[in-house]
This record gives sequence, structure tokens and C-alpha cells, in this order.
Amino acid sequence: MHADLHAWVDAHFDEQVALLQRLVAVPTDTPPGDNAPHAEAVAAVVEGWGWEVERHRVPDEEVRAYGMRSITNLIVRRRYGEGGPVLALNAHGDVVPPGEGWTRDPYGGEIADGRLYGRASAVSKSDFTTYLHAVRALEAVAAPLKGAVELHFTYDEEYGGLKGPGWLLERGLTRPDYAVCASFSHAVVTAHNGCLQFEIVVNGKATHGSAPETGHDALRAASRILDEIYRQADALGTIASRIDGIRHPTMIVGRIDGGTNTNVVPGRVVLKMDRRLIPEEDPAEVEARVRAFIAAAVAGIPGIGVDVRRILLARALRPLPGHEKLVASLQRHARAVFDEDIPAVGTPLYADARLYAEHGVPTVMYGAGPLTVMESRAKQADEHVMLEDLRGATRVVASLLADFLSPDAA
Repeated sequence: MHADLHAWVDAHFDEQVALLQRLVAVPTDTPPGDNAPHAEAVAAVVEGWGWEVERHRVPDEEVRAYGMRSITNLIVRRRYGEGGPVLALNAHGDVVPPGEGWTRDPYGGEIADGRLYGRASAVSKSDFTTYLHAVRALEAVAAPLKGAVELHFTYDEEYGGLKGPGWLLERGLTRPDYAVCASFSHAVVTAHNGCLQFEIVVNGKATHGSAPETGHDALRAASRILDEIYRQADALGTIASRIDGIRHPTMIVGRIDGGTNTNVVPGRVVLKMDRRLIPEEDPAEVEARVRAFIAAAVAGIPGIGVDVRRILLARALRPLPGHEKLVASLQRHARAVFDEDIPAVGTPLYADARLYAEHGVPTVMYGAGPLTVMESRAKQADEHVMLEDLRGATRVVASLLADFLSPDAA
């Protein structure tokens, strides 16, 4: 049966590549995050196959408060016979803006040297097509089936997933038995880091640059906070994770805003800070430590106040009982397709996969990608997916679905 699945994928691969080009051509830059048009484009394709598509539009006021413009999440439910499990396949359509340095049109889907170029071609519009064509292959070759597949296409991973998978799960719109989420390398990812992000507002008093003693310099105070953040960050290298693929926590300041003019003492400075947590860390304890050392850094400075606001908590993905069945199937079929043993590892990134695990769903990440995420230039200029990696991942996922949903599956 698996050979027949692979043959179906090969016979329809040109169609799959054309679909990926179509999806890359619809921008989903986040910010600004006006992503409902892409969901409609996907729904139109799927409905053209005669499949039903559920559109779950997040209310506009929720989206605006979230910092985006539009979100329509899609669920495609493919129900088969009684007695089997429900597998969810999740990929996100949102992506960071292209940025500078491209040598190809980021929305062109250009093919050259066996690569398809475009923003989100690797992460994770490629896996829209991986999952869709894996399901099509399954239904064409492996019937009769039992259980169900749910395709979840969501649009806020860059903002933390809370209005995507998190929104669907919290409202009880889905409750799968297993989940596979989009990934970005040959490996099966079984764990990922968590993330805390903070907005640190340093308030002082602006005054003329010729008389700085009449004000309270917020930037000077912020520099003390910066020094302490990076002193603490340097010490994080001593905290080692036990999970292969994850090394240690990290901490950076990714953005600084403040001041009014060159000749004015800054009265307000805003820092945006990112603290990655290894799966072994407790987010509440980490947050308490961060708040404490920020306060200590400016304690006693006259006229200075500091407000710290948490803007993101993304918990780590940890393996749940049952995930090993997904891992074993994916590794077995990847060995057959790619002629290599693929590892089960953690990743220092964070992703939507954690949201399924937080609801008790055994979850792994697997999809189209190269040996390492950096090879695809994901979130960089000239992002691309190797077409043979796309073909191979689709074969592997189709075989995984057959393992779980065929009549003789355990």
C-alpha cells in the first residue's frame, strides 16, 4: 500500500507544486496580519475538490486588540469509518515580512535548481500542500479507512498561536487524538523551547539637552537595565537542557524605542525583550526573576519609574504519552523515503505545536524541510523549499496516516 501512496504523490506532484506557488503568491505578512484573504484562497481550492471547509473567523475586535487585521482559521474534516483515531494536521499561513536582500520575487514562487523560492515556501505554506496531498493520496489508495483526519490551517503563529490553534482548542471546535504540526527539517521534533516576551517602559523626565540636570534621563536608566539583561543572558549558558537539540536558555533585547530629538534628554524609552525557556524551566519562576533584576537595576535612581508588561507567554512543548507512536511511524517511513535515519529531537524555536500538547494531545512536528532549518533560509531573504524534500515529506505523511487509519491499524 505504501508504494501505491508514493506513486500517487509522484503522479500528482506537479499539481502540488502549482498549489504551493499559488499559496506563496497571496501575501500573509504578519505584521500587518491581514490573513483572511489567504484563508479564502485555500478554501476555494479545497472546495473545488468537493471537500467541505469550515471557516472560523476570529471577531474583528479580538483581532485588532491582538495587533492584527484579519484571521480566518480553517478546519477541513475528513471522516471515515468508526473506531479509528482523529489525527490533526496543522500548518500556519502567516509569516514575517520579506525584508531586504531578496534576489527573487518573494511572492513569485520561482523554481530554479530544484528549489521553489518565496516567503513562507519553507515555513509553512509548503506543509499546507504536504498535508493536503497526503490526505488525497490516502483517500485515493488506502480506502476503506477508519477514524478521521482534520486539517487545521491557522494564521497567527508569528503572534503566538492564541487566535489560531489556541482559539480553536479553547472553544472546543476540535479535540484530536494526535496532532502533527508543520516543521522545517528532516527531523521529527518532539519538544521545543518556550518563550517569554516583555515590554519594558522606562519613564523619566524630558528636558533640554543643554541642561540635562533639570530632567531624568530615561535612556541612561535603560542602559543599566540593558547591561543587567546581557549580564544575566551570559550566565544562561550554564543552564543545560537534557533534550537533544536544545542547548540552554537565551535572552535578548530585540527592539529599542525612545527619545524625541537629538537635543532632548529622553523622557521615555521602551525595550522589547525575548527570553527563551528550555522545557525544564518554570515560566512563573523565570518571569519573577526577570522582573526582580530589572527593578534592582534602576533601584535608587531619582525620578525614574519602570513598568514591565508581559506581552507573550508561549509554553514549551513536552512529549506526552502516545507521541512515540507518531515518532516511530515517521522515522520508519522517512527511512524508506529518504534512505536515512532521521532523529527525534527538540528545537530551540517555539511554535503552535505546544498548544495541542497543552490540551493533552500527543503532538510532534514534521513536514517538508531540509536537513537543518537554516538551509531553507526560513525568515530570511531567498527562503525556499527543495522540491524533493516536499515530495518526500508528502510521501512520509501519507504513510503515517495509513498506519493510523487503515482498517488493520492497531
